[in-house]
Amino acid sequence: MNTSYKVKFWEIRTNTKSQGAGKKPRIVSHTVRWTVGNREKSSTFKTKGLAESFLSDLRQAAKNGEAFDLDTGLPPSMIKAKNTRTWYSLAVAYVHAWWPHAAAKTREGMTDTLAYITPALVNDLPGRPDDEDIRRTLLEYSFVPEERRPVLTPKMRQTVRWLEAASLPLSELEEPKHTRTALEVISLRLDGKAAAASTYRRKRAVFHHVLEYAVELGELSANPIHKVKFRKVKTGGEIDRRSVVNPEQARQLLIAVTYAGRTRGQMMAAMFACMYFAGLRPAEAAGLRKANCELPETGWGTLTLEKTRPESNKRYTDSGESNDERGLKHRDEKATRTVPIPSELVAILREHIERYGVAEDGRLFRTRTGQSFPGSTVSMVWKQARSYAFTPDQVASPLARRPYDLRHAAVSLWLNAGVHAPEVAERAGHGVDVLLKVYAKCIDGQHEAANKRILEVLTT
Repeated sequence: MNTSYKVKFWEIRTNTKSQGAGKKPRIVSHTVRWTVGNREKSSTFKTKGLAESFLSDLRQAAKNGEAFDLDTGLPPSMIKAKNTRTWYSLAVAYVHAWWPHAAAKTREGMTDTLAYITPALVNDLPGRPDDEDIRRTLLEYSFVPEERRPVLTPKMRQTVRWLEAASLPLSELEEPKHTRTALEVISLRLDGKAAAASTYRRKRAVFHHVLEYAVELGELSANPIHKVKFRKVKTGGEIDRRSVVNPEQARQLLIAVTYAGRTRGQMMAAMFACMYFAGLRPAEAAGLRKANCELPETGWGTLTLEKTRPESNKRYTDSGESNDERGLKHRDEKATRTVPIPSELVAILREHIERYGVAEDGRLFRTRTGQSFPGSTVSMVWKQARSYAFTPDQVASPLARRPYDLRHAAVSLWLNAGVHAPEVAERAGHGVDVLLKVYAKCIDGQHEAANKRILEVLTT
């Protein structure tokens, strides 16, 4: 290693970006500059605090009489510290930093993404555990807070030791080939088939955020993901037109649900009706209470939504149960949303409450033990109902394949009925831009009506 004691430091340079004529330039980064021998060196940071901390470390090393490496521009103490941090240790630190601020589903998606990437960013050391053992150890032990970790089994302990030894130094991620490896991994499913574009986009966002965290800590000079030209088929997130049912099909499904199972389907029927007639998300329906419902004997009623009960693995929830109670999606914790509901749904809810009552906390939809219906049970009932309500060809098609498709059908119906987009967005709990981009789809059967109108014009 070629070194030199001849080190000179310059003032930190502030980098700005023009905001246009008459506007003050925006500060985008701060660059630390110094020379080792006659070679100029620099390192750029997002915040001035990080830049000042880095410069202070350099000055302290020079004061202590350390010789600086001519290639990296760093003293041995900083090179050693930089090489000590591995991708594995960064990923663990990232999970611990963000866990308290994330919802259960976000935690689940975050850790799942890191469990995809981490086994790929390793050196080829002997004794590599099976991929399944690595993934299980990461999800159940490494990527959860220390207070939630189980007692290490011998196999898990061996896996953790191997990961700590084999994980790539974070500095090596400056090389695009390693970042490309990670992107290629998240573009595939565990079975080796291509992942959906939306899945890739979600996992890439997590990976990008972890690398930004490393830049923030000063472990990386810049986010290496921007150096890699890796293209995945883009998706606008539009709803598949073929999945949207028309009103007749929706009612057939709601009737068919009551025949699924001995009593389960009957207890869930009103919940599915809320997804269709009120456009509720499944988690919103699960959190609906009697106090949220205004159900007059005649005419329209209203639902005032304030709580949701999203389902996740117990490993990720604060309550230790499958469902945490949270506020409305994309809204302040105390925000509410009012949804007018037609008399048909009012009657369904009144009958449901009269027949099954409510849980101790007032929730409308729950099992006989008071718990929210498990997602697996909901999917099983829905699958059975589709087989009762649809022809074999329709069952094999995407038509209402998931309960969530009832919400898509509701929002599409409102738009096709001519309801103004801002009103639809308010009822659905979306921004207008997202609504028009994702939900503005024709319901099943509208093609014939459109063809008829076109034919009338052509033959006039």
